[in-house]
Amino acid sequence: MLAQDKSTLAGNWTADLRPEPQAPAYPKAMTLAVAADGTLTGRFYEHEIERGRVGATNGRPCFAFRTQDGTGPYHSSGCLIGDRIEGQTWSEGRNFILMWTATRNVLPK
Repeated sequence: MLAQDKSTLAGNWTADLRPEPQAPAYPKAMTLAVAADGTLTGRFYEHEIERGRVGATNGRPCFAFRTQDGTGPYHSSGCLIGDRIEGQTWSEGRNFILMWTATRNVLPK
């Protein structure tokens, strides 16, 4: 697939949401589905993705979406860089921004 093919984001991922680089890994599941019109759906951190969109410019597919919990909305975005996603999440209710990475889940052969 070409690097700009938005569908390369589709699948099951494990996001590492550690609060700082030296902290222990904090893995959470992320499932992404990409429609032909660029709509992104799925789940992130056990919550449904809302109003997700995917675009591809500068040689890489990127996305943005919203999730919500009892503290308010979380706005997340990321780009596929090589074989991993580099992303960030802003929590309005908890007032933080978190940088994170995600790797694709590989099924055993």
